[in-house]
Amino acid sequence: MIDHVYISVTDIEKSLAFYREALTPLGWDSCGRYDSTSGPDGVPDLFGLGDDTYLSGSGVGSSIWLRQRKPGETGLYLGIVCDTNEAVDAAHAAAINAGGIDEGRPADRTYFAPGYYAANVADFDGNRLEFVHKAWNSTH
Repeated sequence: MIDHVYISVTDIEKSLAFYREALTPLGWDSCGRYDSTSGPDGVPDLFGLGDDTYLSGSGVGSSIWLRQRKPGETGLYLGIVCDTNEAVDAAHAAAINAGGIDEGRPADRTYFAPGYYAANVADFDGNRLEFVHKAWNSTH
């Protein structure tokens, strides 16, 4: 299941208005802003939209996070749901073994939320994957 996607845009406010209007009929709405000053270097400001499930916290939902595009930036950032921290570890190891580029070893990412455990890799073209387990979404 896809947990979240980062979309790099040139105009945050214009893009937020577009995505909010386009996704409203599907039950999506704004879900917050992440201020990068509270996290480590390299984590950008993020502007979120989430589906009904994500917004209500009633289960594993999906979200889109807009970020300011940097000059020359392309590629995709895709968060993939893992059922456990061990699944995050295994997916990260497999991706590195397959030739992926380590962009963040498995660890707690408490700057996002308590119980947020993730690892990051990039492929050969700069597309990024985040393997993520959110403790509050556990079914085990």
